[in-house]
Amino acid sequence: MTGPLNDVRVLDLSRVLTGPFCSMLLADLGAEVIKVEIPRSGDDTRQWGPPFIHGESAYFLSINRNKKSLTLDLSKESGREILYALAERSDILLENFRPGVTERLLVDYPRLAEKNPRLIYCSISSYGYSGPYRDRLAYDLVLQAMGGLMGITGEPGRPPVRIGVALSDIGAGMYAAIAILAAVAARVRTGKGQWIDVSLLDSTVSFMTYMAGYYFATGKNPEPAGSAHPTIVPYQCFKTKDNEFIALAVGNDKLFQNLCRAISNEKLAHDPRFSTNPSRVTNRTQLIRILEETFAMKPRDEWLRILTEAEVPAGPVYSVQEVFSDPQILQRNMLVRVQHPTAGQISQIGIPMKFSDTDPEIKSPPPILGEHVDEVLGNILGYDAKRIAELRKEGVV
Repeated sequence: MTGPLNDVRVLDLSRVLTGPFCSMLLADLGAEVIKVEIPRSGDDTRQWGPPFIHGESAYFLSINRNKKSLTLDLSKESGREILYALAERSDILLENFRPGVTERLLVDYPRLAEKNPRLIYCSISSYGYSGPYRDRLAYDLVLQAMGGLMGITGEPGRPPVRIGVALSDIGAGMYAAIAILAAVAARVRTGKGQWIDVSLLDSTVSFMTYMAGYYFATGKNPEPAGSAHPTIVPYQCFKTKDNEFIALAVGNDKLFQNLCRAISNEKLAHDPRFSTNPSRVTNRTQLIRILEETFAMKPRDEWLRILTEAEVPAGPVYSVQEVFSDPQILQRNMLVRVQHPTAGQISQIGIPMKFSDTDPEIKSPPPILGEHVDEVLGNILGYDAKRIAELRKEGVV
């Protein structure tokens, strides 16, 4: 079985997180991804740690599987010639340099499109290629702040809190993958490639969805509410007797009736303060106080059993260890172990997309720096061993 992007070749000039996450998605879907790295040092994240596994960065290992590593010095003419030749033979090029860098390196879209009009060229940057912030440098933390996420995350009256993973980076990487696949579909109709401009700030702002909708409707800034929801009650976390937490999501009045039966307090369902969701939102404080006292009476797992039997949406607030011990996660192959040439057997998050006919798979571990130089230059470009040795001696690869 081959992945749905079998026979698609991607030149990946990106590094750190947002670009590599995008190219990992494409690689998981079956694309051949050639990761172009700086000779000797490679992707920045190869040095990000600890933790390291036998010298390999756990961060790097988490987002670079199913790729081939080609080291290439693009500041040298012979290095650019190799990239040009590969671009002529590729479907997609992905990069996340600051705007202006690809022009200085002579690997920008107009130049490569002349060589391959079918090339889809995707640029990911902090602020995008237009606007007053175009040339600013930023990281995920800054974009979470400027995109609005940190303004609505955390507990009321306390300092802003970033989401626990680099969501602006990851989200922009996902948008880039979606845009690339849309461009592939467009190319089927037109026969032409195109340039794609994805920004972390735009991506983060798009996540605001209904929270922005509340602001558009009322003119009022949404406030952080911890784990609670601004317009659904009860929809938040509660502490149980054993000091663990459950996440309770009661999204309609029928579920609230189920909840009242589960906690043996059916009169709440008929109390006019709580009988409808709008009334529960209005009287949130009173209801939450009752539920906090109730959930403190039994341990987490007992409550989860009771709520599940009553068909009330609820789940445990897991640690990472608990996530990867859960039978549902394991049954869905969301924990996969692969053999790495230096790190040994390593664990990877599984592929979240399942297909009936072209199921993705993890075919290879994250590459060692420059591991595929001979394969890429020899098999794809036809370089002989002597020429590859010369390029190594010159520091091009």
